[in-house]
Amino acid sequence: MTAADAKPSETLKGQVALVTGAAKRLGRAVALRLAEEGADIVVHYRSSQAEAQEAASEIEKLGRRAIAIGADLSKVAEIKRLIDEAGKHFGRLDILVNSAANFLPASVISTTEEVWDASLDTNLRAPFFCAQAAAPLLRRTRGVIVNFADTGGILGWTGYIPHSVSKAGVVVLTRILAKALAPEVRVNAIAPGTITMKGDPPEWEADFIALTPLRRTGTPNDVTEAVLFLVQSKFITGHTLVVDGGRTVEVPQK
Repeated sequence: MTAADAKPSETLKGQVALVTGAAKRLGRAVALRLAEEGADIVVHYRSSQAEAQEAASEIEKLGRRAIAIGADLSKVAEIKRLIDEAGKHFGRLDILVNSAANFLPASVISTTEEVWDASLDTNLRAPFFCAQAAAPLLRRTRGVIVNFADTGGILGWTGYIPHSVSKAGVVVLTRILAKALAPEVRVNAIAPGTITMKGDPPEWEADFIALTPLRRTGTPNDVTEAVLFLVQSKFITGHTLVVDGGRTVEVPQK
């Protein structure tokens, strides 16, 4: 079933969500899921304008309002403009989902200053400044922030050192923001394991299954349901919800 075929819900009716990196993959899936629950959506993109406009059109087919706004999240001025445009367009902001990220391989030997900075700028610095800029709007609506960490920030991957450090930072940042913005704004995170989507290399799935108690990879629906849970759970803040099929619990015995 496509988003266009889904019957819209009223759970988030009247609310506005901004999803960063919403033109493609998981960000797009999250944006569509929140729209299915009734939210109007700000579709953020960096360079994928055509895909962002397509996502906005798909959201509008659900009977929701949507706008695609481009911004380079490595620049604080661009982040402030993004939040300002979103607020002016819809008049409010209830949900911020910081899903934009990169995934750059880099070991002890191969890590460069450029890769280090690119990883931390996109994955850690940007979510903080998005939260900072959005906080005044979210305080007015008693809103919620959902950050994207991942299992690399918990396990630590030697082949993705800056990435793992950035995502570990997201876990701590989530706890700090939850305290700093309480009680008006709740702040949580999800830490997905390997999530496979149509067109992904089959070896991704095979490698992950061998390390996971549930013996499968995750789906976009697993992620979107987790995000929706945290959006709707009024008594949870400062928490990182691990959505990894048990990967971080133990390595299964073969």
